[in-house]
Amino acid sequence: MQAEEAILALGALAQEHRLALFKLLVRAGAEGLPAGAIAAELDIPNSSLSFHLAQLNRAGLVNQTRSGRSLIYSANYAEMNALMGYLTENCCAGGTSCGAEDSGEAGSSSAVFVTAQSKGNSA
Repeated sequence: MQAEEAILALGALAQEHRLALFKLLVRAGAEGLPAGAIAAELDIPNSSLSFHLAQLNRAGLVNQTRSGRSLIYSANYAEMNALMGYLTENCCAGGTSCGAEDSGEAGSSSAVFVTAQSKGNSA
């Protein structure tokens, strides 16, 4: 991932509704959710939801597929993992601990990489 791509992805996530939307899609797994279910879950009007989904899609964080008359949205796990990798690629450089390892403590920082098969508590 290049710096420009990371900036676009982070910018897309730097808004309350888009962050909540992305987290919902990560929890939903590879099967994703239809737009109507997302709107209902997040209590966002359809017009606003369309705008937020377009921003996340443009940043490469969300996939859109058609199933009949419904649009299904899912998290792009490969792009999410690329962003996490970009953010942590220089972590612990020089041999000092930066807290990226999972210490098991509440509030500890840990890098979590997931696949489309991972669901629920991973994100």
